[in-house]
Amino acid sequence: MDRLKQDARAKDRRGPAAGSDRRSASSGSGDAEDGSPRVGQYRPGRKPAQRVGEDRYRPGGRRTSAEPLAAAWKPKDGEEKRPAPKKNQSPFGRFVKTYGWRVYALPILAVITVLVAVNTASGPSDAGSGGEVAPGDTSSGAIDGSGGIPENPAQPVNLNVPTADLPTGGPFTQTGKGTWHVVPGSSDVVGKSGKLYTYTVEVEDGIDPASYAGEDSFGTAVQGILSDPRSWTWNGEIRLQRVDSSYPNPSFRVSLTTPDTTHRPDACGFQIKFEASCYRRSMGRVLINLSRWVRGAKVYGPDMTGYRQYAINHEVGHALGNNHVGCPGNDQPAPVMMQQSFGVADDYVAMLNNIPGGDKGKVAADHRVCKPNAWPNPTPPGQ
Repeated sequence: MDRLKQDARAKDRRGPAAGSDRRSASSGSGDAEDGSPRVGQYRPGRKPAQRVGEDRYRPGGRRTSAEPLAAAWKPKDGEEKRPAPKKNQSPFGRFVKTYGWRVYALPILAVITVLVAVNTASGPSDAGSGGEVAPGDTSSGAIDGSGGIPENPAQPVNLNVPTADLPTGGPFTQTGKGTWHVVPGSSDVVGKSGKLYTYTVEVEDGIDPASYAGEDSFGTAVQGILSDPRSWTWNGEIRLQRVDSSYPNPSFRVSLTTPDTTHRPDACGFQIKFEASCYRRSMGRVLINLSRWVRGAKVYGPDMTGYRQYAINHEVGHALGNNHVGCPGNDQPAPVMMQQSFGVADDYVAMLNNIPGGDKGKVAADHRVCKPNAWPNPTPPGQ
């Protein structure tokens, strides 16, 4: 009897625990949320299947022990992902893929360059027809070109050339501001054929206008000289046109300039102590020395008009590519490219040339003496 009671008490003690285990562990039947009883044998639950080493590749994850080092196969967040190249892509497609926007920028830049060049070369409406627009010569005749001009020798020299001294006469401004302004005015193209050279007329800032009758007078004189049929358009090889400040890039600039500015090393220089004018290629300027414009040259005497015609034609001749020459024969008209500011005798000119930096051999000391002449062709065709 006692044995039966003990077995009954033991069964009562086991019953609640076993039922509880079965209800909490069972997952094969019943619904966990519907309150239905759960039956069946208790079995420990398993964790869901997990890919081996998956946490190893997650950014910021730690490598577990005994796992080998390996690079992550997934890119980090924010990292640029390059698309795989397309198969059978054309060469142009690959070129565009490689260089991107540059493929389209290069043709556009080329077109812009051509348009700028055309705009620069074009002049006034009547200047662009019937011939080539030519800039000033880049070497011949320029004081800084291949044909050295004796007004700027390498070393200072002291020469006795009586005809090269500046004559006495009216006052002039010795020093200007070293800057120039364009005198208003323009002209039609002068000449029937040949290269077209454009020019402006300019005056250095700071010059007293009373000494040269004002800038309008200077502009009219320069334009009249270069438009004359005896000037450089006489043979049909050159055309000239005066332009104003609106023209973007004239071939040269005829610039009235004070002596001190003319003496600068980057202008005409002053190693030979005689006043002179020159063409400076690097400046693009025909520099007309104010002292000579006001007083002239001894060989011209009182003929100031004749000397001014010579000075413009001679220095513009350098801008057109002409070099110095000597006298062709006694009592003949001096070539306009002879250095008549210094004299019309070859012996004097040869003395000026045969110095360091001068045009050695250009003019021979042959005792020839010419007559002053202001024009490239004193007797043009038809006269």
